[in-house]
Amino acid sequence: MGVARHPLPAELVGVSLEDIMKRYTARFADRKADWAAFEDAKIEGFKRAQHRFIGAGGSGKHGDTSVIPAKNFTLSIMFVPPGQGNAAHTHEVEEVFFVLQGHLDVFVEDEKGNRVTKRLGPWECISCPAGVIHGYQNDSLEPVYFQVMLGRGQPETMGYADDELYKRRDAHLKAV
Repeated sequence: MGVARHPLPAELVGVSLEDIMKRYTARFADRKADWAAFEDAKIEGFKRAQHRFIGAGGSGKHGDTSVIPAKNFTLSIMFVPPGQGNAAHTHEVEEVFFVLQGHLDVFVEDEKGNRVTKRLGPWECISCPAGVIHGYQNDSLEPVYFQVMLGRGQPETMGYADDELYKRRDAHLKAV
């Protein structure tokens, strides 16, 4: 028999182990590919699917009861077909891309348009600091699966670097 060295969060006091296991487990087979998770995903070249596991991720979509509740971070798996990626953007917290399968070209850029790109393969990652313009592109011939983590349980919707995308960055939420 063991002793819990840290207190349970208030919302778990009195909750059965079975209920904890059920609420805090997510299987890929039960995730729905959300092809409309982001406003830029409507644009050719930025089409991708988000599979939410913990929290809403950078899409800003909250309230999906199949997602594990988030406190301090989010976790999603992205599927990006060849020739697709996402628009340059920032977050108010750090964002991590961890490649699981395929090759992903990730970039950081400044407000003058200077860009540095690096190709990541399986089991490689980048951590994008808060406020740094960044993004990715699948310039390979194979689909890419990668994990995305954001450093807040309910982050703001991504801040697109492009003015027109930024103005309508929350439009995808109206369809929820």
